[in-house]
Order: sequence, then C-alpha cells, then structure tokens
Amino acid sequence: MLDSIAAFVWGPALLIPLLLATGLYLTVLLRGLQFHKLGHALWLALVRRSESGGAGDISHYQALSVALAATVGVGNIAGVATAIHLGGPGALLWVWVTGLVGMATKYAEAFLGVRFRRTDAAGEQSGGPQVYLSEGIGGALGSALAIVFAIAAAIAAFGIGNAVQANTVAAALQAEFGVAEWVTGVVLAVGAGSVILGGIRSIGRFAALFVPLMIAAYILGATWVIAMHVDALPGTLAMVFRDAFSGTAATGGFAGAAVAEAIRYGVARGIFSNESGLGTGGIAAAAAQTRSPVRQALVSMTQTFIDTLVVVSFTGLAILVTGAWTSGETGVVLTRQAFEQGLPGGWGGTVVAVSVSFFAFSTLLGWAYYGERNMDRLFGRTAVRPYRLAFVAVIFVGAVQELERVWTFADIMNGLMALPNLVGLLVLSGLVARESREFFARPDWRRIAPMDASRRADDAHSRPEG
Repeated sequence: MLDSIAAFVWGPALLIPLLLATGLYLTVLLRGLQFHKLGHALWLALVRRSESGGAGDISHYQALSVALAATVGVGNIAGVATAIHLGGPGALLWVWVTGLVGMATKYAEAFLGVRFRRTDAAGEQSGGPQVYLSEGIGGALGSALAIVFAIAAAIAAFGIGNAVQANTVAAALQAEFGVAEWVTGVVLAVGAGSVILGGIRSIGRFAALFVPLMIAAYILGATWVIAMHVDALPGTLAMVFRDAFSGTAATGGFAGAAVAEAIRYGVARGIFSNESGLGTGGIAAAAAQTRSPVRQALVSMTQTFIDTLVVVSFTGLAILVTGAWTSGETGVVLTRQAFEQGLPGGWGGTVVAVSVSFFAFSTLLGWAYYGERNMDRLFGRTAVRPYRLAFVAVIFVGAVQELERVWTFADIMNGLMALPNLVGLLVLSGLVARESREFFARPDWRRIAPMDASRRADDAHSRPEG
C-alpha cells in the first residue's frame, strides 16, 4: 500500500509535473533572475558571507551551509546514478534543467521564509512554509496548509533525514571496511548529537567548516576520474544532449531508455537532490542574519546551483565518461564502479564510502533543524529539546535496522510537505515578484549600506504587513 501511494505521489501525474511547472512559472515571473543575478548571488554567499544589523541567528554563509548540509547527501552519489541507469545518459540533462528552474523555486521559498519569519520563545528566528503559509495566505486555508506541512516535515525528518541516512552509512562502512553497524550507529549518534543539541548556532558553525571541505574532497576525486578519461568527455556531453531528446539504445548491460524515461527520472532525481519545492530552503534561510529577504533569497538559490549543477554533474559525468553506466549496476554501486575505474588502487571504493558517510552525516544535521522548527510551530519551544533527543536516538536505531518501509513512508511525507508548499508558492508568487522588482529597482541594490542608512527601506521588505 505504501509503495502504491508513494508511486502516485511522486509519479508523472502529480508532484513531478507540479514541481517542474512551478519552477518554470516562477522563472518566467521573476524574469530569469537565477541566470542574470547568479554572479552577485555567489558573491554574497561565498565572498561577502555575512550582513550585520539585521535580525537572525547565523550568517548568510552559515545558513547556506546548513541548507547544503541537508541537501548534499546520498542523492548526489546514488540518486544521479539511478537516474542514468533507468533513464539513460539523457537523464543528466533533465537533472540540469530541474536544477536551473529549481533555483527560482528556492529563491521564492527563501524570500518568503525571511519575509514572514518570527521570533520564537527562545529568541531565535523561525520561518519556512509552516509560518509563511499561515501568515502569508491567512485564514483557515493558510492555517490548514501550514499544519499539514509541519506535521509531514516533523515526521519526514526522522525518515529521509535521519534513519535512512544512518542506515546508508552503516551499510557502506560495513561493506567497505567491515565496521559493525552498531559501532557506526554509536559514532553517528554521539557525533551528530554533540552538534544538534547545541541548536542552530552550533549547526551553523559546524556546517560552515565541514560542508565546504566535504564537497571539495568529493569533487576532487570526481575530477581525477574525469581527467583520466578526458578524451571521452566531448563525446559524453554530446551523448547527454542527444539522448535527452532521442532516447538510448540498448548497450551492454544497459536495457535502453525512452525519452519519457529520461525526463521522468532526470526530473525526479534532480528534485530529490536539491529539494526545491519541498520548502526546506525557507526554513534555513529564516535563520540568517539579514535586513532584506531578497539578499538571503539570492544566497539560498546558490544552494541548488552548487548541489545540482556542480556536485551532481561531477557524479554523472564520472559515471558516463568511464562507461560504467553500461554495466547494469545502479545506485552507490554504480558510482563506486566509476570511481574505481578512474582512481588508482582501491581508492575508488574508499572515496565513495567515505563521501557517502560524510554526505549522510551532514544531512542529519540539516534535517534535525528542519524537524525542530516544525515541532516549535506545532507545540511550542518546549517540544524542541525532546525532539532533538529523540532525533539523536533514532540515528542509532536507523544504523542497525533494515528500513525499507521507513524509506517509502518518508517519501510520502516528503510529498505531503511539497504539496502545501507549492500551493503557497503559487498563491504568494505575486508578492515575491513585486517586492523583488522593487528591491532591484533601487539604484544601490548591490550595495549593503550601513544599518542607519538603509534600515527603513530594507525593513519594508523584511517585515510582514499587518
């Protein structure tokens, strides 16, 4: 029954076209903002990094790192491999398309997350769909959508953001190094708990240091693999674009794929990788110290660029240039096979196993924060600490138990997060577009002015009306 529900929710008749259509609509409404403002957004995120004077608990860069921690996970290693296995090389192009339109979705989520955020009982900023659906839409509909989202997010965090991640790490380390699953469970629970129990400031500081190193190390390994097969790169890129519109004939262990399959699996895995449309980006953005929702929205949309257009691309190209995609393998096994063909000795398996562990560990941290923000929305601040403790305990359980049903149930909960959030994005899209145009119409919009010179103008965009 769970499989049937998940197949419908994430099938070609509901969420996949809705997510893609929402991204396309927001891209048009925002006038392709993710293309002509990307350079400035990357400067804000990676060079400027912070903005003083505004409300918030962590910097621009730390908020981006928390979002990346949650999204750069097993999907970046296994998800794209599955997409290529089922949809052929052309699926990679549709992953890219999903990432490009998803940047507009992420921008809108982050804008609304900051625009409607509030201060909780502990003095921390709290925002995301669980807030902007009720505050922005208002009335019984807005409240109902916010509650549905909050319940689904609090539950989904235990599944896709916790138990599934811990189980994946335990399986990878047991297969590669023979580490007992219970040992992995204890180490993960203690390590993650020491960060999670400190709250968003602790998570933000750790993510800001850990996530860039994690991503850089993985990209370095993938770059080596691609460099060892660089002569195949031009033909591989041509194959990706050709097969995205013509399908792939059967080759070796590969069964062949039609254009529809390339689109379906490319879009589905791209969405799973960057989470654009799920609403989580707005939760992380709301914690950022900023005086303008537009600035943080620009920073937040770079998360989708880094996750999908960079990390996923390196994985996909490594799989294709080595020819590993014709082996008939899928998931982590396929990615590992590609790395073993490009890296000397037994380093391929080691790099993939360690990367899976690091990526999954970072996902635990990001989703712990997402879950607690929604518990605060449902039950108040007093529910946050018990939720953190329960989250840490489930890490150990996930590492030592088989969790196939939990994965399926978490997929359904993710769908129940996305549906109300997409309704909210469409309803509030006019507000996002209008206030964004007003911000960019200012001659000094690129300059972060001192607080006393810009407080009134920026605050007009950062405070909800009424």
